[in-house]
Amino acid sequence: MGVASAEAIHSQYDSILILDFGSQYSHLIARRCRELNVYCEMLPCTQKIAELDWKPKGVILSGSPFSVYDDGAPRVDKAVFDLGVPVLGICYGLQEIAWTFGGKVDPHDRREYGKAMIDVVKTGNAHADRLFDGEAEQVQVWMSHGDQLSKCPEDFEVIARTSTAPFAALAHKSKPIFGIQFHAEVTHSPRGKELFGNFVTKICGCKQDWNMETFIDKEIARIRELVGPKARVIGAISGGVDSSVAAKLMHEALGDRFHAVMVDNGVLRGGEAKQVYEMLSKGLGVNLTVVDASDLFLGRLENVDDPEKKRKIIGNTFINVFDEEVTKLEAQAEKEEAEALKAGRQHEAKGKYEYLMQGTLYPDVIESISFKGPSATIKTHHNVGGLLENMKLKLIEPLRELFKDEVRELGKVMGIPAHLVGRHPFPGPGLAVRILGPVTRAQVEILQQADAIYIEEIRKAGIYNEISQAFAVLLPVRAVGVQGDKRTYDQVVALRAVQTTDFMTATWYPFTYDFLSTVSNRITNEVQGVNRVVYDISSKPPGTIEWL
Repeated sequence: MGVASAEAIHSQYDSILILDFGSQYSHLIARRCRELNVYCEMLPCTQKIAELDWKPKGVILSGSPFSVYDDGAPRVDKAVFDLGVPVLGICYGLQEIAWTFGGKVDPHDRREYGKAMIDVVKTGNAHADRLFDGEAEQVQVWMSHGDQLSKCPEDFEVIARTSTAPFAALAHKSKPIFGIQFHAEVTHSPRGKELFGNFVTKICGCKQDWNMETFIDKEIARIRELVGPKARVIGAISGGVDSSVAAKLMHEALGDRFHAVMVDNGVLRGGEAKQVYEMLSKGLGVNLTVVDASDLFLGRLENVDDPEKKRKIIGNTFINVFDEEVTKLEAQAEKEEAEALKAGRQHEAKGKYEYLMQGTLYPDVIESISFKGPSATIKTHHNVGGLLENMKLKLIEPLRELFKDEVRELGKVMGIPAHLVGRHPFPGPGLAVRILGPVTRAQVEILQQADAIYIEEIRKAGIYNEISQAFAVLLPVRAVGVQGDKRTYDQVVALRAVQTTDFMTATWYPFTYDFLSTVSNRITNEVQGVNRVVYDISSKPPGTIEWL
């Protein structure tokens, strides 16, 4: 698990184990636990409890697109129920519990999807009633199921029902085993956080001590222990939130033994390489080298308009450039070590580069271990590049346990400027996937200017933090226009802005007409080669956030 190994994390924090049965909402269960300042870890439902090297304080079984009565349906290891810790099943998880304990699950005559009101049943059994402690008699929830219980297993009792689901929630009469038919993890269940709070803190007894103030000190200690007193670490920096926070954390742990490398690929935002250098190197003291390889990248991208080819060219070229820089740094490190030893300054001798830092986040980990396997590929991943082939360096991932919002909070704790910590995501292939057509230096400059105007006006309007991601796209079409009493035949810029909590679904941001008019006027007046601006009002789904 990278720097913060499972063993190290679980020895420091109370932990909840989430077993994923392939639900699209599984990652939201983890989010709810983290919001309660409780650490959690997601593993596939095929995980054998005997092979787990840590004991959770509680277990949550996720939903699933499967039916429990299907041949080959995913099954939980029954040893879960012998751990002696509380268990909560959600949707399919409830049905799996019922199926395991002798209940019956059947397809319903109609699928129940959307908002529903559950009636909380007070059983008089203090043990069973704990899950809905403090809730009203009726609670709004979000349902998404086609199957439901038709027979309650023995030794369980109903603790909630709806007009169509008589077994909307169950509790074992004496054991801490609970199940709910609805999805408390989604925002459409307004009291979901309170229900998770009852389970995680009151029933499981977890201490709420997972936060970035405690994480940073423990993580720095783990990095130092893993790397040792002399070894060096190299890291690729894109200038985005994740890599910048990871670089600062590594610098805090290792000082100059960490060396960051940023590759300017020619498709960054305007002035970005210089801004990142000023902020990381001069502002935060990170040992940073910026490699200007823009000519190389743009040369290889010339006349390429297929988005997947663009990504592969950028990814492969990045690896080439980064590999060359690693070789240079390794040679320099060997020279410095030899000179120090020769001069009798053993205490100053630093070791060789032994580790490569990567800014992996927990959603990347979840995706890779999903019970269903990685999601269907819509596009190549937007990271800057891949791991070097035949890489001799060992991998170190200081942010591997964190979600995006936790990374932002960590950045704030470490003193990274708010404008960087709150910066919108930017794809690894950069503007190359926002230019719908061949990438040239002239096209990059047009898009850089248009995008800068757009973001400047968003910041000026004071709405930057209301928007999850905003950017301009250069379309592969030309339109007739009139500028300065002359007929023009120039390019079209599309503006995109979305609001989202998880980037799995998103809605377009409702700018005012005055704002859109101002941005459009500025772009068409100030950016040579553009005579028309449009605004994208597509949600995700059916669209994606990026255009390519």
